[in-house]
Amino acid sequence: MILQHAPSLMRLDIRGDQYDVELTDPDDRRTLCALTILDALTADRLASLERFWSGLTGKRVPADQRVTRQRRARARLMLRAIDGDAAQATYREIALQLYPQHPTEPGDWVGSPVRETVIRLARDGRVLVRGGYLDLMRRPRRSRG
Repeated sequence: MILQHAPSLMRLDIRGDQYDVELTDPDDRRTLCALTILDALTADRLASLERFWSGLTGKRVPADQRVTRQRRARARLMLRAIDGDAAQATYREIALQLYPQHPTEPGDWVGSPVRETVIRLARDGRVLVRGGYLDLMRRPRRSRG
C-alpha cells in the first residue's frame, strides 16, 4: 500500500513495515531497479533488499539475522540503563531495576559483577544514543586485526 508520495519519493507500507523508495516517477508501474553499493556493508544491504523484495512480492519475509535476540535484549537494557543515568539514578539504583533478582547490598556492591555489567550497559547505551544504533543493523563481524 502506498502511504504517501512526492514526485521523487514513495513511502510504502508492506505488511506493517514501512519503506521509503526513491523513484523518478511514482506513477510508473514498470520494473523497479535497486542499486547496491559494493563495499564492506554489501551483505547487509543485500539482506535488506531480500527482505524488501519478499514483502513486495507477497512472500514470507525472512527473519532479520543482523539483530539477534541477545542483541535486542541487550539494547533494551542499555536504553533502560541510560534512562536511569539521565534521571541521575546511581548505578546501584539502576541495578535494582534491571536485575531485581540479584542482591546489591552496599557492602558487596564495589566488587559485584552486576555493578560492572550496569556500568558497561550505561557506557554502551550512551554510545548507542550518540549514533551507535546504526551498528545494530550491521551484521556482527569478527575483527581481522
